[in-house]
Amino acid sequence: MHPSIILLVLAITTWLSEHYGTATVVEDFNHVERCKDSLYMGTPPRGFRDSRLKKICQRYADKPRYVTLYDSKNRIPVYSAYTFKKTEGDRRVDYPWMYEPQLAELDGNGNMLPFPTGYLHMKFEDSQAILDDYSDVVLYERGHLNPDQHQSDPQDRAATYTLTNVVPEIREFNIGPWREHEERIRVRLNNFCRGTAYIVTGVTTTGNMIRRNNQDRVGIPEEVWSAYCCTDYDRNAPHNVRIRFPTQAALAKNAKEGNRVQEITVQDLEIYLTNKMSVDKNFQLFYDNCNSPSPLPSYLHYAN
Repeated sequence: MHPSIILLVLAITTWLSEHYGTATVVEDFNHVERCKDSLYMGTPPRGFRDSRLKKICQRYADKPRYVTLYDSKNRIPVYSAYTFKKTEGDRRVDYPWMYEPQLAELDGNGNMLPFPTGYLHMKFEDSQAILDDYSDVVLYERGHLNPDQHQSDPQDRAATYTLTNVVPEIREFNIGPWREHEERIRVRLNNFCRGTAYIVTGVTTTGNMIRRNNQDRVGIPEEVWSAYCCTDYDRNAPHNVRIRFPTQAALAKNAKEGNRVQEITVQDLEIYLTNKMSVDKNFQLFYDNCNSPSPLPSYLHYAN
């Protein structure tokens, strides 16, 4: 083969790996495949200090679905970021639970995989939570950060059933206040968000852990928080709805009692999280605080 052809093939291969690569654990959400499509202005939350946190581009059926910042030490997500899809809000329970092979090895096609019925190599157990971590725990439910009822496409919904998108939530909190909050946001965005709604949902922790075989296994959140950004919304919505656009946030204790969900501004949530999480002074959930770019004057749209 002529050297110039070899160089051309190498260049094309490199370009394809950079733009359509299969690696799920990535260096930067912005530059891999369509990970950035889940993020407002293609920009992830900034200011997280911990360099050991893993950036997961959550792939299912060969397509990126959403992104997760994952803490392999505590085996829980710090946050998941996704785009809301209009839906009727029904919940599915027949999807298999999955894990993320890329947290333990770099080969494979980059997709999340269902847990096998038999043996799972220890290297996967070391890097993430597995089903056994939740099997004998009666106080906690597997709580989605990207909930299936915020997705409409069956494959998008299936992709939420990975333990890298799940944290231990007190059962009374999970099936009560937090589920009610997820439904309230679903209805609000369904009815009044005209464009794309971007959501980031995460947790704070204090070091409490689920233990298995006398070992710390999975971090237990102290609080669950969430925020959305929708810059194209119904300006004629009722006042009590309109004031919750383009952004709004929520915060709640992951507890059996005293777990009421408080709706607050995104800026107030950021100030609060600055004192609760390992973030720097530039911490920000949405690019430019979810301020939409100023539209061009109408006469410029037709300028040559």
